[in-house]
Amino acid sequence: MNSTTAQANGHERIVLQAEDVWKSYDEGTITVLKGVNFKAVEGQTVALCGPSGCGKSTLLHLFGGLDEPDRGSLSVNNIEINRHRDRLSLLRHEVGFVFQLHNLIPDLTLAENCLIPTVAAGIDHKTAQARLRQLTDRTGLSHRLNHRIQKLSGGERQRTALCRALMNKPKILLADEPTGSLDEQSSTTIFELLLDLVATEGVTLVMATHDRNLAQRCNRLVEMRDGRIHESENAR
Repeated sequence: MNSTTAQANGHERIVLQAEDVWKSYDEGTITVLKGVNFKAVEGQTVALCGPSGCGKSTLLHLFGGLDEPDRGSLSVNNIEINRHRDRLSLLRHEVGFVFQLHNLIPDLTLAENCLIPTVAAGIDHKTAQARLRQLTDRTGLSHRLNHRIQKLSGGERQRTALCRALMNKPKILLADEPTGSLDEQSSTTIFELLLDLVATEGVTLVMATHDRNLAQRCNRLVEMRDGRIHESENAR
């Protein structure tokens, strides 16, 4: 069921929620998030927009378990992750993350990079290989499986990052400026692929982006300024 159908039937299922979340750095001298309240429902594509430093990336990092809030609660599929005793183990199966600069290991091959999350999650080799083949077929990377990351183009690296993020079949995908390091043509191609993958896989997408044209193609646009959410609207 997509988000539009869910809304029409009154059966929205909240899969991500932040309640009064605060986050600061440098021993509290720089406050990045100031009481953020946010929800995303199953099947939505949500764009977080706003100027650099407004807190978009920080919010995604908190949801992905890459950092912890100073106070407030963060829930993924109704589980409060900042109080969960094994947060990272939980999130390996629930959440995929795509970074602006892909964060791939350059000396490893495409296949080796993609298989890392499956090893961490304890997925058996046969199942992982089948999933790898499925995703690289979908993203046009099958012929590059044994190539090292340093030999791939920028667009190929970001497609590899998409594959890696989806290897464990997460139902939530967090994307932090996933096209920010690409030229316009590559950016459009990657975003089209991203939308196609999340629709096919039934994934909820929350994406931080400066690109308003891309943001307008999401179901919902959330405006952030100065560490707070100021507006939330349906983009389409």
